[in-house]
Amino acid sequence: MINTQIPLQATPLYSEHVKLKARMVPFAGWSMPVQYEGILVEYEQTRRAAAVFDTSHMGEFIIEGKARESGLDRIVTQRIADMPLKTCRYGMMLDNQAGIMDDLIVYRIATDKWMIVVNAADIEKKAEYFERNLSPQFRFKDASHETGKLDVQGPLSREVLADLVPAIQKLDYFTFDEFDLLGYKVMISRTGYTGELGYEIYFPWDKLNILWQELLKNKEIKPAGLGARDVLRLEMGYSLYGQDLDLTISPLEAGLHPFLDFEKDFIGKEALLQQKQSGVKRKMIFFSSDSRQSPRHHFKIFSDDKKIGVVTSGTFSPSLKKGIGMGLVERTLELKEKKLYVGEEKNRIMVYLTQRPFYKNGSLRN
Repeated sequence: MINTQIPLQATPLYSEHVKLKARMVPFAGWSMPVQYEGILVEYEQTRRAAAVFDTSHMGEFIIEGKARESGLDRIVTQRIADMPLKTCRYGMMLDNQAGIMDDLIVYRIATDKWMIVVNAADIEKKAEYFERNLSPQFRFKDASHETGKLDVQGPLSREVLADLVPAIQKLDYFTFDEFDLLGYKVMISRTGYTGELGYEIYFPWDKLNILWQELLKNKEIKPAGLGARDVLRLEMGYSLYGQDLDLTISPLEAGLHPFLDFEKDFIGKEALLQQKQSGVKRKMIFFSSDSRQSPRHHFKIFSDDKKIGVVTSGTFSPSLKKGIGMGLVERTLELKEKKLYVGEEKNRIMVYLTQRPFYKNGSLRN
Protein backbone atom coordinates (compact mmCIF):
# COMPACT_ATOMS: atom_id res chain seq x y z
CA MET A 1 0.00 0.00 0.00
CA ILE A 2 1.31 3.46 -0.91
CA ASN A 3 1.65 5.80 2.06
CA THR A 4 0.06 9.06 0.94
CA GLN A 5 0.30 10.69 4.37
CA ILE A 6 2.33 13.91 4.29
CA PRO A 7 5.25 13.69 6.75
CA LEU A 8 5.19 16.11 9.67
CA GLN A 9 7.62 19.00 9.75
CA ALA A 10 9.94 19.42 12.73
CA THR A 11 11.14 22.59 14.42
CA PRO A 12 14.89 22.99 15.10
CA LEU A 13 14.22 21.93 18.71
CA TYR A 14 12.63 18.56 17.95
CA SER A 15 15.54 16.58 19.48
CA GLU A 16 15.54 18.87 22.54
CA HIS A 17 11.86 18.10 23.14
CA VAL A 18 12.49 14.36 22.78
CA LYS A 19 15.37 14.57 25.31
CA LEU A 20 12.98 16.19 27.78
CA LYS A 21 10.50 13.34 27.19
CA ALA A 22 7.86 15.69 25.80
CA ARG A 23 4.72 14.08 24.39
CA MET A 24 4.80 14.99 20.70
CA VAL A 25 1.61 15.40 18.66
CA PRO A 26 0.70 16.48 15.11
CA PHE A 27 -0.33 20.14 14.97
CA ALA A 28 -0.92 22.12 11.76
CA GLY A 29 1.41 19.82 9.86
CA TRP A 30 4.15 19.91 12.51
CA SER A 31 5.34 17.55 15.22
CA MET A 32 4.96 19.66 18.37
CA PRO A 33 5.27 19.13 22.15
CA VAL A 34 1.86 19.10 23.80
CA GLN A 35 3.32 18.71 27.31
CA TYR A 36 6.48 17.93 29.28
CA GLU A 37 5.73 17.51 33.03
CA GLY A 38 2.01 18.02 32.55
CA ILE A 39 -0.45 20.63 31.30
CA LEU A 40 -1.46 21.92 34.73
CA VAL A 41 2.15 22.10 35.95
CA GLU A 42 3.13 24.08 32.84
CA TYR A 43 0.06 26.30 33.16
CA GLU A 44 0.97 27.17 36.76
CA GLN A 45 4.59 27.77 35.77
CA THR A 46 3.46 30.36 33.21
CA ARG A 47 1.00 32.10 35.51
CA ARG A 48 3.40 32.07 38.51
CA ALA A 49 6.93 32.46 37.11
CA ALA A 50 8.06 32.02 33.49
CA ALA A 51 7.77 29.41 30.75
CA VAL A 52 9.34 29.04 27.33
CA PHE A 53 7.35 27.80 24.33
CA ASP A 54 8.80 26.62 21.02
CA THR A 55 6.76 28.48 18.39
CA SER A 56 9.10 28.00 15.45
CA HIS A 57 6.22 26.46 13.50
CA MET A 58 4.80 29.96 12.95
CA GLY A 59 5.47 31.69 9.63
CA GLU A 60 7.40 34.92 9.04
CA PHE A 61 7.14 37.00 5.85
CA ILE A 62 9.36 39.99 5.07
CA ILE A 63 8.00 42.72 2.77
CA GLU A 64 10.01 45.70 1.54
CA GLY A 65 7.93 48.57 0.21
CA LYS A 66 5.49 51.31 1.19
CA ALA A 67 2.35 50.02 2.88
CA ARG A 68 -0.17 51.32 0.35
CA GLU A 69 1.87 51.26 -2.84
CA SER A 70 3.01 47.67 -2.28
CA GLY A 71 -0.54 46.46 -1.65
CA LEU A 72 0.27 45.30 1.88
CA ASP A 73 -2.21 47.68 3.50
CA ARG A 74 -4.97 46.16 1.35
CA ILE A 75 -4.16 42.60 2.50
CA VAL A 76 -4.47 43.40 6.23
CA THR A 77 -7.80 44.44 7.79
CA GLN A 78 -6.10 46.88 10.17
CA ARG A 79 -4.64 50.19 9.04
CA ILE A 80 -0.88 49.73 9.00
CA ALA A 81 0.35 52.73 6.95
CA ASP A 82 0.38 54.93 10.07
CA MET A 83 2.12 52.44 12.38
CA PRO A 84 5.05 53.97 14.31
CA LEU A 85 8.40 52.28 13.74
CA LYS A 86 9.13 49.25 15.94
CA THR A 87 5.50 48.68 16.85
CA CYS A 88 3.25 45.66 16.25
CA ARG A 89 -0.41 45.51 15.21
CA TYR A 90 -2.89 42.61 15.19
CA GLY A 91 -5.16 42.06 12.19
CA MET A 92 -6.51 39.52 9.73
CA MET A 93 -6.27 38.52 6.08
CA LEU A 94 -9.61 37.73 4.41
CA ASP A 95 -10.82 36.23 1.18
CA ASN A 96 -13.25 38.12 -1.08
CA GLN A 97 -16.24 36.66 0.81
CA ALA A 98 -14.83 37.98 4.13
CA GLY A 99 -13.87 34.52 5.37
CA ILE A 100 -10.86 34.65 7.69
CA MET A 101 -7.81 33.18 5.94
CA ASP A 102 -5.65 33.84 9.02
CA ASP A 103 -5.10 36.20 11.92
CA LEU A 104 -1.65 37.74 12.04
CA ILE A 105 0.63 40.36 13.56
CA VAL A 106 2.35 43.09 11.54
CA TYR A 107 5.78 44.39 12.64
CA ARG A 108 7.03 47.70 11.22
CA ILE A 109 10.80 47.24 11.09
CA ALA A 110 11.58 50.40 9.07
CA THR A 111 9.65 52.98 7.06
CA ASP A 112 9.46 50.61 4.09
CA LYS A 113 10.14 47.25 5.73
CA TRP A 114 7.67 44.92 7.45
CA MET A 115 7.47 41.47 9.01
CA ILE A 116 4.18 39.56 9.04
CA VAL A 117 3.80 36.66 11.48
CA VAL A 118 1.18 34.10 10.43
CA ASN A 119 -0.10 30.83 11.86
CA ALA A 120 1.60 27.53 11.08
CA ALA A 121 -0.99 25.86 8.83
CA ASP A 122 -0.56 26.27 5.05
CA ILE A 123 2.26 28.82 5.25
CA GLU A 124 3.12 28.23 1.59
CA LYS A 125 -0.46 29.02 0.50
CA LYS A 126 -0.43 32.21 2.55
CA ALA A 127 2.89 33.20 1.00
CA GLU A 128 1.38 32.68 -2.47
CA TYR A 129 -1.60 34.83 -1.47
CA PHE A 130 0.70 37.66 -0.36
CA GLU A 131 2.79 37.46 -3.52
CA ARG A 132 -0.33 37.42 -5.68
CA ASN A 133 -1.75 40.55 -4.04
CA LEU A 134 1.49 42.54 -3.64
CA SER A 135 2.73 44.77 -6.43
CA PRO A 136 5.53 42.93 -8.28
CA GLN A 137 8.10 45.71 -7.94
CA PHE A 138 8.20 45.28 -4.16
CA ARG A 139 10.23 42.55 -2.46
CA PHE A 140 8.57 39.61 -0.67
CA LYS A 141 10.43 36.87 1.19
CA ASP A 142 9.13 33.86 3.11
CA ALA A 143 11.66 33.68 5.97
CA SER A 144 9.78 31.00 7.93
CA HIS A 145 12.40 28.25 7.63
CA GLU A 146 15.31 30.44 8.58
CA THR A 147 13.58 32.06 11.56
CA GLY A 148 13.34 30.18 14.84
CA LYS A 149 10.98 31.54 17.48
CA LEU A 150 10.69 31.18 21.25
CA ASP A 151 8.01 32.72 23.46
CA VAL A 152 9.06 33.54 27.02
CA GLN A 153 5.90 34.19 29.01
CA GLY A 154 5.04 34.81 32.65
CA PRO A 155 5.33 37.47 35.38
CA LEU A 156 9.08 36.75 35.73
CA SER A 157 9.79 36.75 31.98
CA ARG A 158 11.32 40.25 32.02
CA GLU A 159 13.57 39.28 34.92
CA VAL A 160 14.67 36.07 33.20
CA LEU A 161 15.46 37.77 29.87
CA ALA A 162 17.11 40.82 31.48
CA ASP A 163 19.94 38.54 32.63
CA LEU A 164 20.77 37.97 28.94
CA VAL A 165 19.46 41.22 27.42
CA PRO A 166 19.39 44.06 30.01
CA ALA A 167 17.88 46.51 27.50
CA ILE A 168 14.74 44.34 27.24
CA GLN A 169 13.27 46.35 30.10
CA LYS A 170 12.63 49.34 27.82
CA LEU A 171 10.04 47.52 25.67
CA ASP A 172 6.42 48.58 26.02
CA TYR A 173 3.45 46.33 25.19
CA PHE A 174 3.18 45.58 21.45
CA THR A 175 6.56 47.10 20.61
CA PHE A 176 9.81 45.43 19.55
CA ASP A 177 13.47 46.17 18.86
CA GLU A 178 16.73 44.56 17.78
CA PHE A 179 19.01 43.30 20.54
CA ASP A 180 22.33 41.52 20.89
CA LEU A 181 21.54 38.09 22.35
CA LEU A 182 24.25 35.45 22.79
CA GLY A 183 26.28 37.04 20.00
CA TYR A 184 23.38 37.31 17.52
CA LYS A 185 21.42 40.41 16.51
CA VAL A 186 17.78 39.42 16.88
CA MET A 187 14.28 40.87 17.08
CA ILE A 188 12.43 40.63 20.38
CA SER A 189 8.84 41.84 20.80
CA ARG A 190 6.77 42.31 23.91
CA THR A 191 3.87 40.22 22.70
CA GLY A 192 2.37 36.80 23.43
CA TYR A 193 -0.67 34.57 23.66
CA THR A 194 -1.04 33.85 27.37
CA GLY A 195 -2.32 37.00 29.10
CA GLU A 196 0.95 37.34 31.00
CA LEU A 197 3.91 39.64 30.61
CA GLY A 198 5.92 38.07 27.83
CA TYR A 199 8.27 38.30 24.89
CA GLU A 200 8.66 36.64 21.51
CA ILE A 201 12.23 36.10 20.30
CA TYR A 202 13.07 35.69 16.59
CA PHE A 203 16.38 33.81 16.47
CA PRO A 204 18.38 32.09 13.70
CA TRP A 205 16.69 28.75 12.92
CA ASP A 206 19.85 26.62 13.04
CA LYS A 207 21.10 28.23 16.29
CA LEU A 208 17.87 28.08 18.27
CA ASN A 209 19.04 25.19 20.45
CA ILE A 210 21.77 27.49 21.88
CA LEU A 211 19.15 29.95 23.13
CA TRP A 212 16.85 27.16 24.37
CA GLN A 213 19.61 25.57 26.47
CA GLU A 214 20.76 28.93 27.83
CA LEU A 215 17.25 29.91 28.94
CA LEU A 216 16.69 26.60 30.72
CA LYS A 217 19.77 27.18 32.89
CA ASN A 218 17.63 29.69 34.81
CA LYS A 219 15.69 27.97 37.61
CA GLU A 220 12.76 30.38 37.19
CA ILE A 221 11.88 29.13 33.70
CA LYS A 222 10.64 25.77 32.42
CA PRO A 223 9.43 24.51 29.03
CA ALA A 224 5.71 24.45 28.28
CA GLY A 225 3.76 22.84 25.45
CA LEU A 226 0.67 23.37 23.33
CA GLY A 227 -1.64 21.97 26.02
CA ALA A 228 -0.85 24.68 28.56
CA ARG A 229 -0.79 27.30 25.81
CA ASP A 230 -4.35 26.40 24.80
CA VAL A 231 -5.67 26.73 28.36
CA LEU A 232 -3.82 30.03 28.89
CA ARG A 233 -5.13 31.61 25.67
CA LEU A 234 -8.71 30.45 26.25
CA GLU A 235 -8.73 31.95 29.76
CA MET A 236 -8.03 35.26 27.98
CA GLY A 237 -10.70 34.64 25.34
CA TYR A 238 -8.11 34.70 22.54
CA SER A 239 -9.22 33.02 19.32
CA LEU A 240 -7.45 29.97 17.88
CA TYR A 241 -7.28 29.77 14.10
CA GLY A 242 -8.80 26.51 12.87
CA GLN A 243 -11.33 26.41 15.72
CA ASP A 244 -12.67 29.87 16.56
CA LEU A 245 -11.63 31.38 13.23
CA ASP A 246 -11.63 29.96 9.70
CA LEU A 247 -12.79 30.64 6.13
CA THR A 248 -16.43 29.98 7.08
CA ILE A 249 -16.40 32.64 9.83
CA SER A 250 -16.31 36.39 9.25
CA PRO A 251 -14.62 38.87 11.63
CA LEU A 252 -18.03 40.35 12.44
CA GLU A 253 -19.32 36.95 13.56
CA ALA A 254 -16.12 36.33 15.55
CA GLY A 255 -16.47 39.61 17.46
CA LEU A 256 -13.25 41.05 16.01
CA HIS A 257 -14.73 44.44 15.08
CA PRO A 258 -11.87 46.43 16.71
CA PHE A 259 -9.41 44.96 14.19
CA LEU A 260 -11.31 46.14 11.09
CA ASP A 261 -10.65 49.59 9.63
CA PHE A 262 -13.53 50.49 7.33
CA GLU A 263 -11.90 53.85 6.57
CA LYS A 264 -9.47 52.12 4.19
CA ASP A 265 -9.71 49.55 1.41
CA PHE A 266 -8.98 45.89 2.17
CA ILE A 267 -9.77 42.53 0.60
CA GLY A 268 -13.15 41.32 1.88
CA LYS A 269 -14.40 44.79 2.84
CA GLU A 270 -17.30 44.77 0.35
CA ALA A 271 -18.60 41.48 1.72
CA LEU A 272 -18.30 42.79 5.30
CA LEU A 273 -20.23 45.94 4.42
CA GLN A 274 -23.00 43.77 2.98
CA GLN A 275 -23.00 41.72 6.19
CA LYS A 276 -23.27 44.90 8.26
CA GLN A 277 -26.23 46.01 6.17
CA SER A 278 -28.09 42.71 6.17
CA GLY A 279 -26.91 41.54 9.60
CA VAL A 280 -24.69 38.56 10.36
CA LYS A 281 -26.32 35.20 11.03
CA ARG A 282 -24.08 34.18 13.94
CA LYS A 283 -22.21 35.72 16.86
CA MET A 284 -19.46 34.56 19.22
CA ILE A 285 -20.43 34.10 22.87
CA PHE A 286 -18.42 33.30 26.00
CA PHE A 287 -19.65 31.15 28.87
CA SER A 288 -18.63 29.27 32.00
CA SER A 289 -20.09 26.39 33.97
CA ASP A 290 -20.67 26.39 37.72
CA SER A 291 -18.81 23.10 38.14
CA ARG A 292 -15.58 21.40 37.04
CA GLN A 293 -17.38 19.98 34.00
CA SER A 294 -15.83 21.42 30.86
CA PRO A 295 -17.29 22.20 27.44
CA ARG A 296 -15.36 20.76 24.50
CA HIS A 297 -14.75 21.73 20.90
CA HIS A 298 -17.74 20.72 18.71
CA PHE A 299 -20.17 20.34 21.64
CA LYS A 300 -23.62 21.62 20.69
CA ILE A 301 -25.10 24.71 22.38
CA PHE A 302 -28.74 24.57 23.46
CA SER A 303 -31.29 27.11 24.67
CA ASP A 304 -33.79 24.91 26.47
CA ASP A 305 -34.19 22.04 23.96
CA LYS A 306 -33.34 24.02 20.83
CA LYS A 307 -29.87 23.70 19.31
CA ILE A 308 -28.64 27.24 18.68
CA GLY A 309 -24.94 26.81 17.94
CA VAL A 310 -21.66 25.02 18.53
CA VAL A 311 -18.74 25.28 20.95
CA THR A 312 -15.58 26.36 19.12
CA SER A 313 -13.23 26.10 22.15
CA GLY A 314 -13.66 24.76 25.67
CA THR A 315 -11.53 23.68 28.62
CA PHE A 316 -11.23 23.49 32.41
CA SER A 317 -9.97 26.79 33.82
CA PRO A 318 -7.42 26.15 36.62
CA SER A 319 -7.74 29.76 37.82
CA LEU A 320 -11.55 29.71 38.05
CA LYS A 321 -11.82 26.01 38.95
CA LYS A 322 -14.65 25.52 36.45
CA GLY A 323 -15.32 24.90 32.78
CA ILE A 324 -15.10 27.79 30.31
CA GLY A 325 -15.70 28.09 26.58
CA MET A 326 -16.62 30.13 23.55
CA GLY A 327 -18.86 29.34 20.62
CA LEU A 328 -20.94 30.53 17.70
CA VAL A 329 -24.71 30.86 18.07
CA GLU A 330 -27.56 32.16 15.91
CA ARG A 331 -27.46 35.95 15.87
CA THR A 332 -31.21 36.38 15.61
CA LEU A 333 -31.72 34.66 18.94
CA GLU A 334 -32.53 36.94 21.87
CA LEU A 335 -30.52 35.45 24.70
CA LYS A 336 -32.57 36.99 27.48
CA GLU A 337 -31.75 34.12 29.78
CA LYS A 338 -28.08 33.96 30.72
CA LYS A 339 -28.39 30.18 31.18
CA LEU A 340 -27.60 27.79 28.33
CA TYR A 341 -26.59 24.14 27.94
CA VAL A 342 -23.69 22.57 26.05
CA GLY A 343 -23.06 18.94 25.15
CA GLU A 344 -25.18 16.34 23.39
CA GLU A 345 -28.92 15.67 23.52
CA LYS A 346 -28.67 13.29 26.52
CA ASN A 347 -25.60 14.65 28.30
CA ARG A 348 -25.47 18.40 28.84
CA ILE A 349 -23.62 20.89 31.00
CA MET A 350 -25.35 24.00 32.29
CA VAL A 351 -23.38 27.17 31.46
CA TYR A 352 -23.85 30.89 31.97
CA LEU A 353 -23.08 33.71 29.55
CA THR A 354 -20.16 35.92 30.54
CA GLN A 355 -17.61 38.27 28.99
CA ARG A 356 -13.98 37.76 28.06
CA PRO A 357 -11.41 37.61 29.49
CA PHE A 358 -12.21 34.86 31.96
CA TYR A 359 -8.87 35.43 33.70
CA LYS A 360 -8.37 39.00 34.91
CA ASN A 361 -5.29 38.84 37.11
CA GLY A 362 -2.54 38.51 34.49
CA SER A 363 0.73 40.44 34.37
CA LEU A 364 0.26 41.34 30.67
CA ARG A 365 0.81 45.09 31.03
CA ASN A 366 3.08 45.11 34.09
